[in-house]
Amino acid sequence: MTTARAPLTLHDVIAAFEGIYDPEWAAPWDAVGLVCGDPAQQVERVLFAVDPVAEVVDEAAQWRADLIITHHPLLLRGVTSVAATTPKGRLVHRLISAGTALYTAHTNADSACPGVSDALASAVGVEGPLRPLSPDTTDPDGQRGIGRIGALPEPLPLRAFARQVSNGLPATAGGVRVAGDLERTVRTVAVSGGAGDSLLDAARAARVDAYVTSDLRHHPSSEFVEHGGTALIDTAHFASEWPWLPEAATRLADALGGEGANVETRVSTIVTDAWSQVF
Repeated sequence: MTTARAPLTLHDVIAAFEGIYDPEWAAPWDAVGLVCGDPAQQVERVLFAVDPVAEVVDEAAQWRADLIITHHPLLLRGVTSVAATTPKGRLVHRLISAGTALYTAHTNADSACPGVSDALASAVGVEGPLRPLSPDTTDPDGQRGIGRIGALPEPLPLRAFARQVSNGLPATAGGVRVAGDLERTVRTVAVSGGAGDSLLDAARAARVDAYVTSDLRHHPSSEFVEHGGTALIDTAHFASEWPWLPEAATRLADALGGEGANVETRVSTIVTDAWSQVF
């Protein structure tokens, strides 16, 4: 005889998720956690997305999601009003009116092990053992931190590896940019999901053959490639972080009891990259 499980509340789901991605691991400047929603409300459907934007809220409404978990915060900086006179204010109103909660896991998911960069490494064919590019000094085990360093199972020319990166990530208008000799051999690779030019020095110090990240600016990149030694592969910010979503959804489902849980998860495939066309 099978006993029906009691419905899970938002509090239950968040507790399970924070057991995987502890908010204490977030950077001091970050804004993670519950943005809106009643902890006592019942949760049956959870939608995962990179960005809390209108298209994602539309998808949540159509699917009748009770909770949206995004990587990027909706309200990263302090506000004094969420009036429906701004895009973000309108989203807050829509979410509350629909009874849809919003939760954010940002730099705590970046630092987690496994986290955002582990998923990126797997997506582009970089294998372990992986180690942090910028370790979290509060972690005695040395597993957590931003970025990961690993290796390819077989060496590849930079040209072929860049194509592998492009094929492994969601397609975006901006595609993938490469700096370096396209025929050079790539064995060791550093990756960092999201904006990663703050870790250029760490990638150079690690003496990897290539560094895969996003949002690389002109001057830091130009100075970096002048040193030689490490090639750069610049992807769309959205694309480098999307691979974490299926992993996060699976880990949450497992934490809630796997197939026996009364919660369904879904990963949004909407491309929320800011750029829509290249001419």
